[in-house]
Amino acid sequence: EVQLVESGGGLVQPGGSLRLSCVASGLVFEDYAIGWFRQAPGKEREEVSCVSSSQGSIYTANSVKGRFTLSRDNAKNTVYLRMNSLKPEDTAVYYCAARRTYSSSWPYEESDYWGQGTQVTVSS
Repeated sequence: EVQLVESGGGLVQPGGSLRLSCVASGLVFEDYAIGWFRQAPGKEREEVSCVSSSQGSIYTANSVKGRFTLSRDNAKNTVYLRMNSLKPEDTAVYYCAARRTYSSSWPYEESDYWGQGTQVTVSS
């Protein structure tokens, strides 16, 4: 059974930082591109950042560029999303997803596997 498990979310003040983790099991991790998505209340799910299986390509949305950094550790079957300078508008449920084919334009629905999400709340 394939599982993607996100962790690291929580409540943080504006300007603070969090690091999200996505741990995968049940698949050949290095064969998959991994993406981070988020969905805020009342809004559509959006792509935040994604990385190809070989780590040769990384996409980051303009809304988080310069603040969020994605990295992956194939030895640990884990992808991280480091989030700095957090803003209230970053508040959302963050999901990771896996897909055999990398594309910077990645509709969430075209993922092969999904996690359950982790809540990030940025508030004073």
